[in-house]
Amino acid sequence: MGLKDLRSAGDRGSREDAARQFEAHVERYRRALLEELNLAELSSLEPAQRRTRLERVLARILSREGPMLSGTERTQLIRRVIDDSLGLGVLEPLLADPSVTEIMVNGPKDVYIERSGRLERAPFAFASEEQLYQTIDRIVSTVNRRVDESSPMVDARLAGGERVNVVIPPLALTGPTLTIRRFPAPIPMARMAEIGAVDTSTAMLLAAMVRARFNVLISGGTGTGKTTMLNALSAFIPAHERIITVEDAAELRLEQEHVVSLEARPSNIEGRGEITIRDLVRNSLRMRPDRIIVGEVRGGETLDMLQAMNTGHEGSLATVHANSTQDAVSRLETLATMSELELPFAAIRDQINNAIDVIIQLSRFGDGSRRVVEVIAVTSKRREEYRLERLMHFEAEPTGADRVVNGRFICHRLPAALADRLIVRGELIPPQFLEYRR
Repeated sequence: MGLKDLRSAGDRGSREDAARQFEAHVERYRRALLEELNLAELSSLEPAQRRTRLERVLARILSREGPMLSGTERTQLIRRVIDDSLGLGVLEPLLADPSVTEIMVNGPKDVYIERSGRLERAPFAFASEEQLYQTIDRIVSTVNRRVDESSPMVDARLAGGERVNVVIPPLALTGPTLTIRRFPAPIPMARMAEIGAVDTSTAMLLAAMVRARFNVLISGGTGTGKTTMLNALSAFIPAHERIITVEDAAELRLEQEHVVSLEARPSNIEGRGEITIRDLVRNSLRMRPDRIIVGEVRGGETLDMLQAMNTGHEGSLATVHANSTQDAVSRLETLATMSELELPFAAIRDQINNAIDVIIQLSRFGDGSRRVVEVIAVTSKRREEYRLERLMHFEAEPTGADRVVNGRFICHRLPAALADRLIVRGELIPPQFLEYRR
């Protein structure tokens, strides 16, 4: 080992010693804080007031008996102790950072985040597996769930709306695994066009289709922006219509006043009380909806959604996990067979042909950008094989040294039947869709 290696090892050892000492301070003053608190008084305060109260008490403790610390170290210690006492400890700074869209904990020492579509390692980790388990217990206890060897997988939601998935040993071989998905603020369609996620002409066409009560399916893989697109399209639903949203975890943020949001519920500790997406879709039909929006179809509720679209609930929106528009249609077929009704594929094909008007395909590229890569119209009718007609597609250019993905959106002529529907509804058709363009 050379001198440089020795210095590096020494620096690393010093950092690890400092980290251990910091964690010891956190644990010590967290206990000291709990001893001086009036818990009854604390429970009566609002969250912001509670944090302020704890900061004052802890500052007094540190002034009385604390170690010699710089101003920065003192601030960091106070913040961390309060985060451990009220929040999720080392994860709190990540939850406070609006640029972080996903937090992935692969055991206590490996914490990763997604920012701007790219993965990166977080600059800190949990002090121990015990500390990670404490964070997990704090999350699942708020939704009346438990996680142990008999129930090693749990889905939950934080108070801020973030979706949480927990997997622990023996299923997770590297230790407790925690994934937190944050929901970014809604992005208007106009902003999507500005950042190149879609071209202006297609954005105008999609807005017109939503207003004209087309049934729209949004397709894409994980993290491609399906919910973001669903939010953007929902903004074009007229304000006077009654909207019912059905989601596994509430992510949608609609601007209209007349919105009823339904959220599925997992079973409780005793394994009872589960309310599924399908239960909610069926119930929504009894609530006099003008529009039904399903955050994601992934089971027997698909057939109920298709039937709703075919029985007077035009203008409904939904998303599905699929890697292409053709895959989206095939996946709808498969999901629809998961209901208790044993329908032949021909009957399910008829349901899809009659229900779905447009499919929007989203994709995430290597540089982290997300785009609408294809918009197709389902123009097939009853008893026909699927006929998918392209309305727009994205043509990527070869990637350069900077790895940035560029390209162009190519519009195609709108089928006459769709154009007539838009015109009858008083919608203007962007000229790019009235002629062939290359």
